[in-house]
Amino acid sequence: MNPLLLALQHGDSAFPSGGFAFSQGLEGWTSESGRPDAGALGNFMAQQVRRRWAISDRLALLRAHEAADTESIAEIDRAFDRTQVVATFAEGSRRNGRALLSSHRRLGTDGAEALHETISAGRMDGHLPVVQGAMWRALGLDAGSAAAASGYAFAAGMVTAAVRLNLIGAITGQRLLADLLREVSGVLAQPPSPDAEFASFTPFAEIAAMRGATGDSRLFSN
Repeated sequence: MNPLLLALQHGDSAFPSGGFAFSQGLEGWTSESGRPDAGALGNFMAQQVRRRWAISDRLALLRAHEAADTESIAEIDRAFDRTQVVATFAEGSRRNGRALLSSHRRLGTDGAEALHETISAGRMDGHLPVVQGAMWRALGLDAGSAAAASGYAFAAGMVTAAVRLNLIGAITGQRLLADLLREVSGVLAQPPSPDAEFASFTPFAEIAAMRGATGDSRLFSN
């Protein structure tokens, strides 16, 4: 298949991966800070792209994409897991990763069954970016296309959450998404260094997600 079409298929929200249940801390942040204007909302989302996706999720995806075997993928997953300090974000990443892997098992994607067995044996948790990197490589996506699909899915997921939370309308959402995709494009233009370590720094989202985890009337899991 054409690589662009393949990336569109697997980065699309219609692909069953469970991502619709997560707002990346947006719900908790807005419940504490009040209804933000579009500028504040866009800044919050851009920080998630720059300070979490770019230096954590993208790095895990790229390393899993280039991993030589299942054990190497599991080692990357364990290293990524050790840096996940916010329980709701970590659990969301595991749930989404396993949901994505389940879909690939049913589709018969090469390597999906081996990863499932590794998770079942307790040797890895199956975080989303790690599963994305492994499965998208198996489908034939190059590293650049895989990272672009991941960045799109991350950005579009936040915008969709904002619309579902009734913070913005669809047109404003598309403006914000265009801005976020420019952020993603800028990140993609700067490959990470080979010795880069997983990191993230989004304290407002993290604190809000931890506080929101105790709420009873949440629309999203984080």
